[in-house]
Amino acid sequence: MTRPALLLGLLVLIAVGAVIWPGEMWPMARFVIFGLVSVAPLVVPGIVLAAWIMASGADAHIARVLEGRAAHAIIGAAAVGAITPVCGVTVLPLMAGLLAAGIPLAPVMAFWLSSPITGPAMLAATAATLGFGFAAGKTVAAFGLGIWGGAVTSIFAKQGWATASLRHNGIVGTLSKGSCRAPLSFDARVWNDTGRRAIFRQNVLSTARLILMCLIPAFAAEYALNTALQPEALSAYVGDDVRWAIPFAVFVGAPAYLDGYAALPLTRGLMDHGMSPGAAMAFLVSGGVVSIWGAMAIFPVLRLKPFLLYLALAVSGSLIAGYIFDWIA
Repeated sequence: MTRPALLLGLLVLIAVGAVIWPGEMWPMARFVIFGLVSVAPLVVPGIVLAAWIMASGADAHIARVLEGRAAHAIIGAAAVGAITPVCGVTVLPLMAGLLAAGIPLAPVMAFWLSSPITGPAMLAATAATLGFGFAAGKTVAAFGLGIWGGAVTSIFAKQGWATASLRHNGIVGTLSKGSCRAPLSFDARVWNDTGRRAIFRQNVLSTARLILMCLIPAFAAEYALNTALQPEALSAYVGDDVRWAIPFAVFVGAPAYLDGYAALPLTRGLMDHGMSPGAAMAFLVSGGVVSIWGAMAIFPVLRLKPFLLYLALAVSGSLIAGYIFDWIA
């Protein structure tokens, strides 16, 4: 979802809440402010780290990991994707450029599946909202999903649709061209260069603004959920003893998923009302890769068969992650 749309949605939510629930607006505002303050010590360092990765030029060298032997490339791509601060939409130019340059689909798929799930800022926000155990599990799930996607895709490596997976249209041409800019040379001392400082500042401000626009309505939704529902109200649908809880979270919840940061407080509220840890993990993992917004962005880029493979790998990998985390938790 674009930032203007998020801002508009936030203003609409505030206006609607003031009309239909005036008595709860001030308690809700206190809850939102307290929530933002409580996550700030972990989220702020994540934002700074993400901006440093972009300004130092480290992000421009991801393509090197995706080259070489298939197995090594897939493992490297999944590992880099699990820690790289890019989402499913912003990674499109890089992925289109790599595919246009002849990088095999398997390592690209591994990176594409693992990258939207987590990153430095997302890892910090998850730890602050759901705990370090959940944050670690989400990172491992991102890496595992990348390995799963890359391994399965490698089976079809010689198929025509896998060797030429991009559509031929203006969107792909624009993305590929935009991703082929001259990469920055790596320099950790971003403060020594005016251009790098500008990139760092821009990324800090844009990421912080995006997180705020996502977390404010999300904390408000958590407050409304806690106020409206009784404890264990959702245990009959997505609780520990419900067989279909994890598939339900993937097939019903994930398509409506809007943003990773916004999903965290909402997931905490759902867990407080009976959602099982495995269903929560499946919801967060699948939401990052198969939400309506992510699918709409990917469909114009990939041909039909690679696109369907992407969806199948994302859904199956999310189910596996949910069941494993449920078993561990």
